Amino acid sequence: MLISTPMRVVGLALLLTAVAGCSKDKPIYEHENFDDSGTFSRNYPVTDTASCEAARRALLSQGYIITSSDPKLVSGHKSFQQTGETHLEISFNVVCAEDGSAGHHATVFANALQDRYALKKTNNSASLGVGVLGSVSMPIGSSDDSMVKVASETVTAQKFYERFFTLVEQFLPADAKKAAHIEEKPRTDLGVPEPKAAPAPAPLAPSAEPAATPAPAAEPAPAPVEAAPVSSEPVVPPTETAPITPAPVPVEEPAPASETITPPTNPDIPPPSEPIPAMPASGQ
Repeated sequence: MLISTPMRVVGLALLLTAVAGCSKDKPIYEHENFDDSGTFSRNYPVTDTASCEAARRALLSQGYIITSSDPKLVSGHKSFQQTGETHLEISFNVVCAEDGSAGHHATVFANALQDRYALKKTNNSASLGVGVLGSVSMPIGSSDDSMVKVASETVTAQKFYERFFTLVEQFLPADAKKAAHIEEKPRTDLGVPEPKAAPAPAPLAPSAEPAATPAPAAEPAPAPVEAAPVSSEPVVPPTETAPITPAPVPVEEPAPASETITPPTNPDIPPPSEPIPAMPASGQ
């Protein structure tokens, strides 16, 4: 029995769909080859401490915040705001291991983790309990905004790590780079600004000397009159003095003085032989 052409097309489509579904459900770890591609590691002719110090300086020069600075381990992160509702953060981890060779070489392992955050809004509504009707939800409420991690992935771009390891080479000790014949690359290509050299001073043009002319005789100048420096000083108002209250003086009553009557000077009347007593005071 012959099968018609439409039935063949339908059967082929079903077979392709089944094969695609099987490949889609393949676990992600099947893509891990564990080959020595050299994307995440580099070997340097310095010790592990010196190589990690160079990696730390390289991350600092690119704006990474160092969260852990161990002699053989460096961790840092950097944040990026793509839009108003998405946020991206790259976490960088560097591990330095000694090779154990006589030349004191070290291998630097680096990996970057990319975390993506999104803005999540949560609306909270108020509920009101009624004895007969039960619980009634009211439209009155509030909303809470928070950043939630929605994705996390390891950066596998080879050019990304090539730029990082090239920048690490610029911060290695000068004698180690000279011994390993590491070429100096322009810092502007790596994102590091070059120090600006101070401009050289312009040479001064020789000025033509004017012809010497006889100077006129100097007349004796009158002696300058020194003017007294005038300085404005604030006038201090006189302080008010307290009124002087006279102390009470005790009044002493005058004692009655004895009056002595002097007789008139008359040459014809002889002077009295006895003193004349004083007359009594009035009012007694």
